[in-house]
Amino acid sequence: MRALIATDLDRTMIYSSAAASPAGRALGLHSGEPGSRPVCVEIYRDAPLSFMTPAAVDALTALAARTPVVPVTTRTREQFERIDLPGSPFEYAVVSNGGRILHHGEDDVAWRRALERRLAAESAPLEQLHADLLGRIDDSWVSSMRIADDLFAYLVVDGDRQPADFVTDWQAWCAPRGWSVSQQGRKIYAMPVGVTKSAAIAQVRRRLIDDGALDADAPILAAGDGRLDADLLVYADHAIRPCHGELDEAGWTTPGLAVTAHAGIAAGEEILGWFAGRLSDNTRSSKHSPVPDPALAEK
Repeated sequence: MRALIATDLDRTMIYSSAAASPAGRALGLHSGEPGSRPVCVEIYRDAPLSFMTPAAVDALTALAARTPVVPVTTRTREQFERIDLPGSPFEYAVVSNGGRILHHGEDDVAWRRALERRLAAESAPLEQLHADLLGRIDDSWVSSMRIADDLFAYLVVDGDRQPADFVTDWQAWCAPRGWSVSQQGRKIYAMPVGVTKSAAIAQVRRRLIDDGALDADAPILAAGDGRLDADLLVYADHAIRPCHGELDEAGWTTPGLAVTAHAGIAAGEEILGWFAGRLSDNTRSSKHSPVPDPALAEK
């Protein structure tokens, strides 16, 4: 059976040295037998940044050879392209949390233009959000504030010094203006509500079906660890999340959701095994008949 596999990357498929261990200890990159050492899949500023287990590298490579795999990430295109992800090149990738779809590495301009029209109608301008944010933060607990892809904003913070009510208070300002707030570790995101991973994956699914690369009743399998993945996990026919991360800390669930037994880098390996097991099933899609009608579909 073929399926569309849509997977988040950071802390789902790939892990920093600190995030790889459930206890937050840095990886022993040079310990153990060579075949068991974590494999570096991202270099940043001339230093290794992200890793997978050797078994996960093999598993993702094998999956990508069997069925469409779509990396789905909040990273910008530039940040995504730093990763040497096993199984690449991928026909499709979703970056900027759904703000961009890449097809054979090229930006889908029509998707982005349609998205910008929708955001103009539904969300306050990014400039207004930025101005409000500057009045709420200071460098005693915020190490950087960034605008990503001219689309959303995020902070890198010191969690120990972060005001306890910051996220709640800012969400109260953002929600009526068409924005959502999510904290994932040291990063706090403000995202327009119309920018979602599920909408972008619905569009990718539609195109794969139109191209004959996917049956109309092929299921969507998805994985993710943070609140910005929740809509994708709900949209999928079958979904899994690791037993760590923002969703786990919140006790988040949805009907049929699987949760890994392992945390840290071992969860990525477990998720890939779960995907492979689902491909052996004959379960067809029960949510997307015959083709989804994505709000932003545009040829």
